[in-house]
Amino acid sequence: MPPLEEVVALFRTKAELVSATVSEVENPMQALEYTVALCDRKQACQLLVAGCDAPLSPKAEDLCDHKQQKVIAAPGLVNGLAEDLQELCDHKGIRLVTGGLREHLAGVDIGLTFVDYGIAETGTLVLDSSNEDLRLATMISEIHIGVLSKSRLRHSAFDLEDELQNSLRTTPNYTAFITGASRTADIERVLALGVHGPLELHILLMEN
Repeated sequence: MPPLEEVVALFRTKAELVSATVSEVENPMQALEYTVALCDRKQACQLLVAGCDAPLSPKAEDLCDHKQQKVIAAPGLVNGLAEDLQELCDHKGIRLVTGGLREHLAGVDIGLTFVDYGIAETGTLVLDSSNEDLRLATMISEIHIGVLSKSRLRHSAFDLEDELQNSLRTTPNYTAFITGASRTADIERVLALGVHGPLELHILLMEN
């Protein structure tokens, strides 16, 4: 594999070509701070909900109550990072969801995940999404932030062969390959972003 500096540069180039935003952070705490700052300055995502002035069920009332509140989904955080993120979110009035995303009704502004590998040739993130909450965080959020350690970068998919074979021995397995934000052009060949997933992908390259 080429020197790490070359792999990082190639990954950044390829990821930016598919409209990803690539930044660098020194540690996980900086990644959390980036996430909260981005959420704080964006508009809260809103569902097209009508009838909030009518008599509603408790679940529907919860939807109306929270649809204006900004939400970060960050399942699977370890080593005290969930507590650190909760503190940052509380300071900004942002709601943090760390599990049960299937039951979350109000829409997710940002999904934060720490991904397993990156493929430089295509600017692709690789994430074991066998956990449903991790899978949903990358799919239903307006913005997905993927944190990737530089030491987990590989030049090509072939360089990941051994790791993927080991991962696939554990079943059931759902390994996601994420390249850029969601995009489709299947209707009259007109490009549309965010139809089947996030509108934006932010990649944070973290020092080893």
